Amino acid sequence: MAESYPRRNQARGLWKINDITKNIKEDGTYPQLSLGDRMLISGGNSGGALNVIQSIEVSTAGNSVDFGDLAITVQEHGAASNATRFINGGGGTPSLTNTINYVNPHNTGNASDFGDLTTARQQTNAAGNSIIGVFSGGRTPSATNLIDFVTYATLGNATDYGDLTVSRWEPAVASNPTRLISGGGYNGSSGTNTIDFLELASTGDAVDFGDLTATFYASSGLSSSTRWIQGGGGPSGYTTTIESVEFGSLGNAIDFGDLSAGKNQVATASNKTRGIFAGGSTPSASVNVIEFITIANRSDVTDFGDLLALTASCAGGCTGNGGIETFVPRAPELYSPTGKVVPSGFGQGDLGVYNGGEAPSGTNVIEFIQISNIGNALDFGDLTAANSIGGAVSSATRYVTIGDNTSGLDTYYLEFQTKGNTALFGDLTVQGYAGAGGSNSTRGINYGRANPATSGTANETIDYITTATIGNWTDFGNCNVASYFNAGTNSSTRMVKAGGITEGPNTITDSMEYVTISSTGNGTDFGNLIEASGNWGCGNVSNGTRGVFSGGAINPANNVNTNVIQYITIASTSNTTDFGDLTVARRQVGSSCNSTRGVYAGGETPSNSNIMDYITIGSTGNATDFGDLTISVSRHGGASNGHGGLS
Repeated sequence: MAESYPRRNQARGLWKINDITKNIKEDGTYPQLSLGDRMLISGGNSGGALNVIQSIEVSTAGNSVDFGDLAITVQEHGAASNATRFINGGGGTPSLTNTINYVNPHNTGNASDFGDLTTARQQTNAAGNSIIGVFSGGRTPSATNLIDFVTYATLGNATDYGDLTVSRWEPAVASNPTRLISGGGYNGSSGTNTIDFLELASTGDAVDFGDLTATFYASSGLSSSTRWIQGGGGPSGYTTTIESVEFGSLGNAIDFGDLSAGKNQVATASNKTRGIFAGGSTPSASVNVIEFITIANRSDVTDFGDLLALTASCAGGCTGNGGIETFVPRAPELYSPTGKVVPSGFGQGDLGVYNGGEAPSGTNVIEFIQISNIGNALDFGDLTAANSIGGAVSSATRYVTIGDNTSGLDTYYLEFQTKGNTALFGDLTVQGYAGAGGSNSTRGINYGRANPATSGTANETIDYITTATIGNWTDFGNCNVASYFNAGTNSSTRMVKAGGITEGPNTITDSMEYVTISSTGNGTDFGNLIEASGNWGCGNVSNGTRGVFSGGAINPANNVNTNVIQYITIASTSNTTDFGDLTVARRQVGSSCNSTRGVYAGGETPSNSNIMDYITIGSTGNATDFGDLTISVSRHGGASNGHGGLS
């Protein structure tokens, strides 16, 4: 049994005995490093369609054993699983069917009726996360671009999800908790090399991801939480090729290794570390071979065991596949001892997150704090790639990084509710880094940035996103005074950009300007910072009424750090007013806040620091020690699920 959370060396605040008892008896344990290890292989063809369900334990090599029977004999169908239900849909009996069956993978026995797909079809493949199972493509008998889904917990018919970018059957399908990828397939005249993906958080059409190394069809997919893999199939329909992509980065597939023989229509599944290829067809016969790979290591397959019989056109799913959250459903306990949903929004949100930065080179660390509780930061997950000189914007539910010193173009996101790693969100309109971020409940803004093509120059671009919708950024307007290493603060209606470097390391501005978040347009003059020489690299927090800037560098010749904290009333254009002092003078800090408290984290003193100090935004006075970050870092991003721009 996994250890119960909280552990004594990590617990915060006052925990009641009955809370911990409830945690163990009713809510389960935390963390759940693996939600399961059982793979089921259903149906297929062994001289005729089969109704057999067989099982293996993915971590333990050996032959499959009988589990039970499907309600119908079926082949060329799709299958998916969460921790408690295995579903099997569509296929040929040999006629086309829309039937969905299900079993509890932990209890041997026969399958029961779940409901129907939206359209009868065969040669569809499926995957999903902990909540939904998604069927992708298929043949009706012509190629289809149909995507439909079911919710595991609720019996019933499938619902339309959207469309693939290309109509095809037998794509390789697998997912992580947030993304489902479909690669390759047959369009009726030839195979395709198309890889496309969809975001599992919301229905909609698939989006182009990249290309396979060749035109594949009849291949099969599996995944960890970070890597998608396909094997078999191929341009001729029979290949040994295994290749992969990373969920968090759009791009083309690369070689992973080889199967033991060229084959297609293999049953695949995985736990967190190991991927299984079971059965399939070679050009001469069906096979009963089971083989495996270690997903993190590019290599050829290793023998695992044998199926009960020679079997092709079967389908597989595992209770611990890459689509199942490693930390679900216990994530809320990170922030609430009673296991309730993470509070979010202005007046409720209390989770501050900091990402990336220089430590001393770029880091992929993401850490978090509970803003209302003084203490040290804890690990949240990892960025898709290490970076620094980035920022962040946030809604009540989603955190999005902006700019960095790597590509300066890609932005990534995470969900506050679920501890874990980032995934790709989309591209900025113009490459750059060190821009100011601001947001309300629906829209995020990146205000100005450094131009990576010409070091030491500022770009005037302002762009925005709808935070709930994955995709590229859109042009908003231009800065009144272009700058980078600037700071942004906001209410729910207005964003104010302050200070920054304008043309080179010795040219700093004291100007402030603003935009109305819900509209588009150029920046308008707001006022000036206290320091007449200007300020760059300061921190920023807001309670919706008041915006507070802290620290930064003020001397244009040698960048002397300041400990000054200053504030504005966001609704009224004016110069800043003195608020108090930081505990340590520093620049390039990360910031997060709830409706009453702002926390300034890390920064250069001039060396990187792990210092966190806080203020009460509605009053004035000096900052107080909060705790320490997990690493010493500067030039990092920060945001929260309860800042002043949220409703």
